Amino acid sequence: MTEIGRKILNFKVFIWLYQSLIADRERWPLWMPVLLGCGIGLYFALPFEPELWISWTAFTGLGFVAWGLRAHSGGASMAVWAVAFVVLGVGLSGVRTWLVAAPVLQKEFTAVMVEGQVVRIEARPKGLRVTLNNLTIERLRPDQTPQNIRVTLSAKQPQFGPGDWLRMRASLSPPPRPAAPGAFDFQRQSYFRGLGAVGFSYGRVDVSGLAPTQGLESLSFALERLRSTIGLRVRESLGGDSGAVASALMTGDRGAISKSVLQDMRSSGLAHLLAISGLHVGLISGIVFFMIRAVLALIGPLALNYPIKKWAALVAISGAGAYALLAGATVPTQRAFLMIALVFIAVLFDRRALSMRSVAWAALVILVVAPESLTGASFQLSFAAVVALIAVYEGLRGTRFFRAKSDGVGRAALRYLGSVAITTLVAGLATAVFAAFHFNRVADFSLLANLVAVPITALWIMPWAVVAYALMPLGLESLGLTPMGWGVDVVLATANWVAHLPGAVSAVPAFPLWGLVVVSLSGLWVAIWSGRWRFLGVPMAALGLSSMLWSVSPDVLIDSTGKLVATKTQTGGYTVSTLRAKKFERDVWLRRAGLMVADGHWKNLKPSFSQKPSQVKLACDALGCLYVNGRQTIAFAKTPEALSEDCEQAQVLVGLDDFGREDFACKSKLVIRYQDLKKNGAHALYFINTENKTGSPENATVRVETVRELRGNRPWVLKTGVLKARVLKARVLKREVKPRP
Repeated sequence: MTEIGRKILNFKVFIWLYQSLIADRERWPLWMPVLLGCGIGLYFALPFEPELWISWTAFTGLGFVAWGLRAHSGGASMAVWAVAFVVLGVGLSGVRTWLVAAPVLQKEFTAVMVEGQVVRIEARPKGLRVTLNNLTIERLRPDQTPQNIRVTLSAKQPQFGPGDWLRMRASLSPPPRPAAPGAFDFQRQSYFRGLGAVGFSYGRVDVSGLAPTQGLESLSFALERLRSTIGLRVRESLGGDSGAVASALMTGDRGAISKSVLQDMRSSGLAHLLAISGLHVGLISGIVFFMIRAVLALIGPLALNYPIKKWAALVAISGAGAYALLAGATVPTQRAFLMIALVFIAVLFDRRALSMRSVAWAALVILVVAPESLTGASFQLSFAAVVALIAVYEGLRGTRFFRAKSDGVGRAALRYLGSVAITTLVAGLATAVFAAFHFNRVADFSLLANLVAVPITALWIMPWAVVAYALMPLGLESLGLTPMGWGVDVVLATANWVAHLPGAVSAVPAFPLWGLVVVSLSGLWVAIWSGRWRFLGVPMAALGLSSMLWSVSPDVLIDSTGKLVATKTQTGGYTVSTLRAKKFERDVWLRRAGLMVADGHWKNLKPSFSQKPSQVKLACDALGCLYVNGRQTIAFAKTPEALSEDCEQAQVLVGLDDFGREDFACKSKLVIRYQDLKKNGAHALYFINTENKTGSPENATVRVETVRELRGNRPWVLKTGVLKARVLKARVLKREVKPRP
């Protein structure tokens, strides 16, 4: 093709893209939450805290420019507004970070007296977990005291409820850092939840004060008490895992569900049933709407003279709101309520709700109120499933399968099962990448499990849950809970059966964040636009998925205490230094490497080495361990005596304990001291062998990633236990502690 021909072709492509953009101008508002989310994502990806005044000044200036261009160039004005919304996302995130600033525990405290007011009670398989605020902690000044802490209690405790004051002796520690570079950041999540410490109590607690019974504050405690009471009565009525699951469906508290059941639900692809989302809120509001409308329709004068459909819609909105509050108002619940509310508001005004616009509206509200929600798996999974489902059903709405009138029960049942299958398949495909990124697991037989569990949940479990809610004030909730429990048992049996099928779960190694971003934006491109140009997102999605093929797990992982080390084997698995301590960190490492179990334990390995450069070997003695991977040799010193010996033969030397020798020098290419582990968190080592013609190991290099390096210097990052947020100091010092009555 000649140069002129290429220019003509490029010009035609540009014209086609511009015409497609103009033709889809009605869909432009749907990109508002997407652009806002891009700004929020940019904010959290920065390694430093941006200045608030810069983002808000830029947003104001871009707004004036866009307003000035509106009369001259509509396209240019929209382009400027697009950039402005990205900048607005950065600004909103900065404001949110400033508003939620609170003290974080700077170091671990053992056996200190703690007194605080109960905010929330969570049932656990072996006891209770409580969240406390208005705290007084021994040896801490008020300006150093966290806003909230979360404490795990032993099994036997006195009766207490939300709003009561507890006094206990407890051990507290700061929220933990990520278990590995790039792993889930619990400190960031805790920062935005106002959680400044976690820990456990010793023995029984003392109830030192009762909850307030007057004022606005008492209303929130009354709601939490109601939630706790409902959960307790459901668990006592049904018992076991059935009661725990039923309680989760009615109150959103999943803490009492056993680990085995949770694992079965995840492995079978039914975990979404335990998260109160659109399915549950939609069913509750729909059941309430049709029940109220049916009852009012039986009263002739009302049905003939009054808009009973609108009355039922109002009650349905109230019912959905009440259920959302009882369920804890999580991100999926908020999204579901906002969408359901929009649908019923459309009924009130005799209009038809635009489904994709309702999703955009819900996302916009959540992102403005809580920008940090964007980084959570809950937000991503929830909106990915809903956006994909709406996009698919918009395309299928006019097909014969959905337009045809039912000729009987059989055809209606077939249409319903077909809808469940399509819904499960679409939602599963839409959320698979997000599940793989956050959990490194994909349920392969989720379609089979959902074909059984979703109809039972929709047609049996949730209707009986509504009945149980209605009968609970009369003390007759068992009339609804008993048949509800039968349905829950069927769902649990299905989950257990599917989870134990061969190949039920596929492990996926951790892959780069940019891959998830590209897949997300590509999927939104396909779902939001309506013309043929939407399919330009397909090759971009393929590019994002290809990032999974480029992921490489570390050759060595070392935790921040030096107690756990993992080394890669010849087959690509990991052997670990201990199987007793640091179970959580070990599980995170294996999961992110796409592994189910470790290949072995260091003590079980024979100390024999091969002279072949390609061999991977590990040998240990009382002084330490020596690990050889290709041309790389790394020594793990357990005692000071091992330092000098290992220094002569290893390219990398790691001190697994505090030897009191911070200035230790070595000819090794890399020395990782115990103090480095404590300061920078878990280390990941990648070996890069660049041999010369003689095969000399001198050309081998090591790339090191640390938790601290990847997180940067942000307000939620603790530096050796100290909160790095000088800009937030003024708000922290003004905090007042509410006195106990």
